[in-house]
Amino acid sequence: MGEAATTPAYAESFAEAAADFGVLGPQLWEPVSTATIMRTRPMPGERVLDACCGDGASALPAAELVGEEGHVDAVDAAQAMIDRLVTRAGSDLPQLHPHTADVLEWDADGYDLVQCVLGVFFFDDPRAGAEHLVSLARPGGRVGFTIWAPGAIEPLAEALFEALLPFRPELEDLDLADMSPVMRSASTPGALAVWMGGLGLTQVRADAVPRTLELSPELAWGFARGTGMRALFGDLGARKVEEVRTAFLATIAEREIERIDASTLVGVGRRPE
Repeated sequence: MGEAATTPAYAESFAEAAADFGVLGPQLWEPVSTATIMRTRPMPGERVLDACCGDGASALPAAELVGEEGHVDAVDAAQAMIDRLVTRAGSDLPQLHPHTADVLEWDADGYDLVQCVLGVFFFDDPRAGAEHLVSLARPGGRVGFTIWAPGAIEPLAEALFEALLPFRPELEDLDLADMSPVMRSASTPGALAVWMGGLGLTQVRADAVPRTLELSPELAWGFARGTGMRALFGDLGARKVEEVRTAFLATIAEREIERIDASTLVGVGRRPE
């Protein structure tokens, strides 16, 4: 396992969210990652970088597809996520190499495939971060990005924001739009393709992947505590967190939010030869 590098600001929230993150796996992370893998297409013997790998939803199938002759570096800044990945992988994937590190400081290159599933938004400068990832692909190598589609998980973020305000009044000055995981510069498949072309990639193809989830209270709270929304909680104690949970779920019930949009956009391009 790689040594830990400088920890980016978002890593602490995801370290704390590791258990809740896992709750969303079967219904969210794994289907989103499957849609990505179907487009990035890791091949036997290839060398792959899975950036912002979380607990391995895309790294694990990538490792299976490249086989024992291949190599997958799975990089995430949150140690708790890497620990979950190691547990999930077991000992059957010697080609999978987990690393606790800031991928923006990752300097290995020459990858046949670099993929980042729902991670670019968390970079302080998404474009600069994406450019760094592109630089790690070999000439002719593939680069894939998966991002949220417009409107994805939006009603949940609004409901959580309102539930938190009585406990964190300082959030009132926060523009919720600034917390949106949607990249405004790449809000459609065409815009994502143009954005990726601006990174120097060629032969870019981008697709919308529609997905709607039936929303149970458990799944709704999983979104609140197991995604980037967790950062809104700050350092609230357990009692206040439980009060927020009650208010949050009550708002969802009042507004009859029974389904949630979890659609994504997936783009894949090639680094020029």
